[in-house]
Amino acid sequence: MLNMSRQPSDKKNKVISIMPSNNFSEQTPISPALQTHTPMMQQYLKIKAEHPDILLFYRMGDFYELFFDDAKKASELLDISLTARGKSGGNAIPMAGVPYHAVENYLARLVKMGQSVAIVEQIGDPATSKGPVDRKVQRIVTPGTVSDEALLEDKQDNILAAVVSVKQQSSVYFGYATLDVTTGRFTLCEPKDAEALAAEIQRTNPVELLYPEDFAFQHIIEQRKGLRRRPQWEFDFDTATKQLNQQFGTKELTGFGVTANKIGLCAAGCVMQYVKDTQRSALPHIRNIVLETESDTVLMDAATRRNLELTQNLSGGKEHTLASVLDNAATPMGSRLLQRWLHRPLTNVSILKQRQLNIKSLLNSDYPQLQSNLKQVGDMQRVLARLALRSARPRDFVRLRQAFMLLPDIQGFITDQSAESANKGLMQLANDISQFPSFADLLNNAIEEAPPVLIRDGGVIKTGYNPELDELRALSKGATDYLDELEQREKDRTGISTLKVGYNRVHGYFIEVSRSYADKVPADYVRRQTLKNNERYIIQELKEHEDKVLTSQSKSLALEKRLYDELFDILMPELANLMQSADAIAELDVLTNLAERAETLNYHCPELSEKSGIHFEQGRHPVVEHVMKTPFIANPIAVNPHRRMLVITGPNMGGKSTYMRQTALIVLMAYMGSFIPAENAQIGPIDRIFTRIGASDDLASGRSTFMVEMTETANILNNATANSLVLMDEIGRGTSTYDGLSLAWACAEYLALKIQSYTLFATHYFELTQLAEDLPELANVHLDAVEHEETIRFMHAVQEGAANKSYGLQVAQLAGVPRSVIQKAKHKLAELENQPVSNNQPQVRQEQQLNLLNLVDDLRLCLKQINPDDLTPKQALEYLYQLKTLAAQD
Repeated sequence: MLNMSRQPSDKKNKVISIMPSNNFSEQTPISPALQTHTPMMQQYLKIKAEHPDILLFYRMGDFYELFFDDAKKASELLDISLTARGKSGGNAIPMAGVPYHAVENYLARLVKMGQSVAIVEQIGDPATSKGPVDRKVQRIVTPGTVSDEALLEDKQDNILAAVVSVKQQSSVYFGYATLDVTTGRFTLCEPKDAEALAAEIQRTNPVELLYPEDFAFQHIIEQRKGLRRRPQWEFDFDTATKQLNQQFGTKELTGFGVTANKIGLCAAGCVMQYVKDTQRSALPHIRNIVLETESDTVLMDAATRRNLELTQNLSGGKEHTLASVLDNAATPMGSRLLQRWLHRPLTNVSILKQRQLNIKSLLNSDYPQLQSNLKQVGDMQRVLARLALRSARPRDFVRLRQAFMLLPDIQGFITDQSAESANKGLMQLANDISQFPSFADLLNNAIEEAPPVLIRDGGVIKTGYNPELDELRALSKGATDYLDELEQREKDRTGISTLKVGYNRVHGYFIEVSRSYADKVPADYVRRQTLKNNERYIIQELKEHEDKVLTSQSKSLALEKRLYDELFDILMPELANLMQSADAIAELDVLTNLAERAETLNYHCPELSEKSGIHFEQGRHPVVEHVMKTPFIANPIAVNPHRRMLVITGPNMGGKSTYMRQTALIVLMAYMGSFIPAENAQIGPIDRIFTRIGASDDLASGRSTFMVEMTETANILNNATANSLVLMDEIGRGTSTYDGLSLAWACAEYLALKIQSYTLFATHYFELTQLAEDLPELANVHLDAVEHEETIRFMHAVQEGAANKSYGLQVAQLAGVPRSVIQKAKHKLAELENQPVSNNQPQVRQEQQLNLLNLVDDLRLCLKQINPDDLTPKQALEYLYQLKTLAAQD
């Protein structure tokens, strides 16, 4: 707990008598009731009324204070002491606070919790203020608009997003916009339905999400942190268009290709309004907006992203994810870009092939040296964003200086490599990287090698940069040369050889003379202090010097701040070129990283073919093989228009799920332009990747495990196409055997015959292997195991044909199920297997259910196609007999 005893800076500090109101603004007159408050608390209440929904950090001396409900909330969230200050309505007013010098640590904790904070600073001088010191909100810190390095995850995009829905007739349309204030990256899209919107929100993972007051799809967003309800007018199309044109300095948005996306623009306008409200400064680094469409990317829904564990594992951590294996980037901005590539694999094959060529060229270069230079560049994108917001700190300028000094070497390396390999893609990257020698010299001359963290501490501007600053610093340090000169001059003038010129904090500068020389003291000496054996004097010249020295420190800090601000003005005109260079460096970092991963992890370049199908040999799961201590068993895959579905059988723990996931991950890596953990790969057009793997209760939405499973299955069956890759694992296991088998059978048939997608269908229903006899597009494969006495060894090798056993009891034994239970299960299994079919009739019942399912489907289809008014009496009677037959079989 903190010690909350504090000394406010205001002169008047009386007791508060009533609770605050939330209806004040700067123009609102103080009510008679509030006039009983001190002027300082009246000031606080007016500011708080403008920000009723967020915490208010109110600067008082060396602390930021919170009052009333804010104090209670902060005390709970930050675990700080809750004290009291005066009374209101007879009750003590809650108060809490944090030291100003440690505020960033507390802000970081609040931001991670999804909280927002308004920072109120003193802008007046306590020494000259009559009444409370003038204060105002200097900045508003929110999760989606922070730019301070201490408040950010360096390898994760910090996304502010807005969502809006519009109902037109019987249809609902969505708009979604995202902005990363720390880099200026601004996008919009229009998801086609609620499922697509949920996938976009999961993909972008905003830390703060804005939504209108009438948003009707709360179930999509209700579990997220950082939700902010905004007034409806902020989503107005005309207002949005005006906001964006004003920001970009344009008359219309045609050049950005977004004019047809009105709903998306409504969301983008809200984002822009919110950022302007919170930052309260110019935003020159936000220079354009990019339209993202579904046709540009291999689509993945929320369940697929979760199941494939791209950047977050199923437990919510970052370990054992695809990103954790692939990300060895040299810079944080490279890591962030790599994650965006992972979550948004492209369908544009020309871009992907250029990435492959770039990786090949880098593999033939001394890329470790390039990576070494890139590491020293650091997070240039976020430093430039802070420069644009004029919030860059001294050490940001040190990082910029380091980057400026490295850019020539990086550009030269890429230029040479692109010329050697005739690689136009690398040449374009080299052209996008500019050199800034004048800026490098400027910062080298202006900024100390290791400056303090904050400019307010001084000592940031290098000695020799500004003569006036050097003089003021010399004065503030005492100017010993001048004092030595004055002392010698006064000795010569007075003839007092023991005369000394000195200084102490209490009495300032003085001339000290021994009492024995009192008769030689000149008339212009004015006594300042009497000691036991000495007298201390001051003269006009020394007094003038003292006044100059005492004011030199404040003048020095003020001048240093002005010189520091001038650096922003000098660099800002080149902001666009600086940001273009940073973006190119980030892309180069990702490509170099993928080259290193390809060589280190034995990845190979896939062929992105126009022919349909997925084929590769020696495929490996990139994450599983990375964490295994034993060699990974590689497996091939071959699906094509003549072999569209693989029914995968085999024991639990045999590797079915790993085999399915590795196929999806290999395809995804190929469509982000990466090399892959497989050999001789030919991968045809893929538009979507679906997974239906595992399930758990969704208690928040009131959905059972089986309901979750069926919802995900329905999404696949309704949205998959012939170019989709579908992974279906254990469909129907959440209900009764016959229901589950029937559903699994029907789903497999629908995928194979109706949709004709590339499907990996893992199951324990061995009956499904019979489908291969009737459907030529379907093939059986299995993962085998070897049983020896009471032990089992999983081979993890994919073989053609169906498995002949599930090994469920052996797996149960490995899991530690008591031996007596295993023995009882063995006896029961033998009993069931030896029962005559006629007694138990499982096969007959199974066939009846399957036939019934087919009959229902046929009848439903037939009924849809007929018009009862067109039927003859005989035809109607025939349909009635069919219905009677159906009822008799049920």
